[in-house]
Amino acid sequence: MFKHTKILQYNALPDKPDALMARRLQENLGGHWGEMTGMAAYLFQGWNTSTPGNEKYKDLLLDTGTEEIGHIEMLATMIAHLLDDAPLNIQESVYNGGDPAIAAVMGGMNPQHAIVNGLGASLQDANGNPWTAAYMESSGNLLADMRFNITRESMGRLQVTRQYHLTEDKGVRDMLSFLMARETQHQLQFMQAAKELEEKYGVVVPHGTADLQHSEFSHTLYNFSEGDESREIVEGKIARDGQPFKYEEGKAMAEKPVSNPRPEELRNTDVDQIIEEGRKIIENDPELK
Repeated sequence: MFKHTKILQYNALPDKPDALMARRLQENLGGHWGEMTGMAAYLFQGWNTSTPGNEKYKDLLLDTGTEEIGHIEMLATMIAHLLDDAPLNIQESVYNGGDPAIAAVMGGMNPQHAIVNGLGASLQDANGNPWTAAYMESSGNLLADMRFNITRESMGRLQVTRQYHLTEDKGVRDMLSFLMARETQHQLQFMQAAKELEEKYGVVVPHGTADLQHSEFSHTLYNFSEGDESREIVEGKIARDGQPFKYEEGKAMAEKPVSNPRPEELRNTDVDQIIEEGRKIIENDPELK
């Protein structure tokens, strides 16, 4: 059960309207790595966790997924405030004012904010692309999911930090600073969970399948690009699963592929033959005569 409380988790009030910043913040709300992706991923991962002994990970995911709902509300609120006093007629007056620099800035406003969303936020990225569930992951493997979550929080914090440097508005920066801090916590908590799961199941996903693979290929970095700078990452080092790394030049391990020829009629290269075969089909089918 979810219950809405009519207060925000943190402040979401800009110093002044800024339609261009409103558009930019859509990326943090409905972009690939935005809060909507985090909310959906963490909640579904939590709901899908049923293995006995993993209750604490389920609780962690549901705690964080529910918090992300609050972050979406904060961003939606901030975007709406940034769009105050920015209807289409204001844009028109700016264009008619003759200042090309100001017109260019106002031209960066997402027109859907005014035309479709009534000067409110939407479930889209900064370019108006709709959010999709294809952005999220809920694999049923907790370690794989935790690693995705670390990436999601890393990318989310990266984008929030970049947004921070795109504005001088103290109110917007205050909210973004809070989101940065929460994404720091979320990265660290998912790292801790991943570490525990690695100790429990092993570092390679999925666990218990090592006997299915060609193990002679499982710890070798092949050099398939010009230069060998990558050698120093693995040479003489032990992988996290306890096995030594190797470094070798890339090589082919199979023969040149040979394909069986496809029927001539599928290739459509002999027009005369195709016509003749078509004529035979017609002659032999009374319904086509």
